[in-house]
Amino acid sequence: MLSPVQTSVQTANNWPQGSVDKSLMIWNLTPKGRAFRFVGHEDVITGVQFSPFGNLVATSSKDRTVRLWTPSMKGESTVFKAHTATIRSVAFSHDGQRLVTASDDKSVKVWSVHRQCFIYSLNQHTNWVRCARFSPDGRLIASCGDDRSVRLWDTSTKQCINCFTDYGGSATFVDFNASGTCIASSGADSSLKIWDLRTNKLIQHYQVHSAGINSFSFHPSNNYLISASSDSTVKILDLLEGRLIYTLHGHKGAVITVAFSRPGDLFASGGADGQVLLWRTNFDTKSYQDVLQQHSRKVHP
Repeated sequence: MLSPVQTSVQTANNWPQGSVDKSLMIWNLTPKGRAFRFVGHEDVITGVQFSPFGNLVATSSKDRTVRLWTPSMKGESTVFKAHTATIRSVAFSHDGQRLVTASDDKSVKVWSVHRQCFIYSLNQHTNWVRCARFSPDGRLIASCGDDRSVRLWDTSTKQCINCFTDYGGSATFVDFNASGTCIASSGADSSLKIWDLRTNKLIQHYQVHSAGINSFSFHPSNNYLISASSDSTVKILDLLEGRLIYTLHGHKGAVITVAFSRPGDLFASGGADGQVLLWRTNFDTKSYQDVLQQHSRKVHP
């Protein structure tokens, strides 16, 4: 069942959102809670993520910078500079000590959160890099991009140890499951593929959307996956049975991003229609309802 909620999606009672108006919004979803706007980027915000402990928020932008925000200190941020083109995504390592970014300059970069500096770059992509993520144990990085490849990197040797290229268009998003045994990747060709890293074999292939997939999120149990597409829908996949179980139609335009909460009882979706929809998750029935329609401008493209 998907039903209205009164609590949060990311950490404590807060949930972050980046938008084309160059601002970061952090929503307090408790009763009588407020929304806080953080300004500093000089161009569109393309990615946003809370740190694992909820004390920091990282944002990436078309202004070629990453900013690290302290939510309790309104307006203050640290700027990270090293990329020479739009940064498409930013993500924390699971211990919160590092950031990984993906950029149109064809590179993946790793940063130290504590020292607030650039550490190293991974440079084998031949076109824009759309997304990069750490494995749960921090030993691997997965990245994907417009060269139609998904690359797997060893963080100790800084070498590419595998490359998956079976795409009919750009590879748009990539992430590890909660146990780190698999990665999923999505494409502009509307495909979603899951690879077993123990065998380096493709184990599941879904073609359930009618347009490109922009984002997806594994449920913490590894049993489900939600995907966001330019076809205006959110889809829920049962990975144990290998099938589509729900299609959600709450957005009026492309759905740009989706994310499960850490316990997995909630998820949020953000769309080009300017809506952020917050859902309570229970997969026993097919009902659903949106509860949040706040942001006056589009979510990041």
